[in-house]
Amino acid sequence: MSCRRMSLLGFWLDGLNSILSISSVAAFLVFTMHPTAAQTSNPYSSDTTAAKAGEFEFRINCALCHGLGARGGGRGPDLTRAHKRHGDSDGDLFRNISQGIPGTVMPANGTNGQGVGMTDEEIWQIITYLRSVQVGVSAQKLGNAANGRKLFYGDANCSTCHMVEGKGGRVGPDLTSVGTSRTVESLVESVRNPSQRLAWGLTEPTKEFAQRYEMVTVVTPDGKEVKGVTLNEDSFSLQVMDTAEQIHLFEKDKLRSIHKSRKSLMPSYNSSTLTDQDLNDIITYLQDVAEK
Repeated sequence: MSCRRMSLLGFWLDGLNSILSISSVAAFLVFTMHPTAAQTSNPYSSDTTAAKAGEFEFRINCALCHGLGARGGGRGPDLTRAHKRHGDSDGDLFRNISQGIPGTVMPANGTNGQGVGMTDEEIWQIITYLRSVQVGVSAQKLGNAANGRKLFYGDANCSTCHMVEGKGGRVGPDLTSVGTSRTVESLVESVRNPSQRLAWGLTEPTKEFAQRYEMVTVVTPDGKEVKGVTLNEDSFSLQVMDTAEQIHLFEKDKLRSIHKSRKSLMPSYNSSTLTDQDLNDIITYLQDVAEK
């Protein structure tokens, strides 16, 4: 090889090494300046400015399911609790927010059409916010779980319509995880005044939001009245589960009438029907089940 060619090759290799060195430095700076999924500890821990930014991001991307203040919104659990079902560490929270939680309605970051896709930095800020509103220890239970279970499947008749861990009725929502997804105040309201806030119904992969447990009464072409809850509905059809848990699919244009009501099929339980202590026992039972 000629001296000229060797000189050119040396020049090219020197230039390549310089580029690689610059790239390495740049990569290092990016890694150290911007938190990534590889990290398991929060770089913004106890940073009040980051917590404030995280609250803003939370309201845009998370509050729809987890509620304002992160105290649960029906679809998503209360995130102010010290113990979280799918992991308690900052790394667990980052993974759950970034990748979603399989088998639940928790989507991966930026995939559900709500809010916007977040950067790693913004996810860490949200975690900082959650830590700032997290209670130090799990709230003290107000009742007796053993008696609550007995009431749920016995005198209180909850299991007639509601299911827990695969056991019970289907007319009302499954309550297996409600003890962590709803606050105590919200659960009390649902029993004392069930029509105040109707629960979400069945969740399907093709639907962003499930049908609420809205009561509907239809009259068929032969004059038969069917009353139940709406499971699914589109412009042409209506799917209803009646009080006997039978599922009916109707073509709307063939029905005599369709009447919808925001009144829940669940009766109101006042304190004379279900005492405050018995209700606390049932809620404690549901909390214990959800925390397993």
